[in-house]
Amino acid sequence: MRKEYDFSKGVRGPVLPSKGKTRITIMLDSDVIEAFREKAEAEGVGYQTAINEALRGALKKKEAPLTASALRKILRQELSAG
Repeated sequence: MRKEYDFSKGVRGPVLPSKGKTRITIMLDSDVIEAFREKAEAEGVGYQTAINEALRGALKKKEAPLTASALRKILRQELSAG
């Protein structure tokens, strides 16, 4: 190994960007996340995948803009159905 490395042109972040996905920060109620984790574990998928599928399904049903209150309603419907 070299004694010194030049990181002046280095960039922070993942080595390979994920295609078709965007990292965001979102605040969800703890009970919603826990319910999706349980549902996802039973189905053998990740909880973020389960949330993504629930949101995609809601968008297919209704092409209106997704508001925070609509998001909460969708998540509660999915949790009660699961």
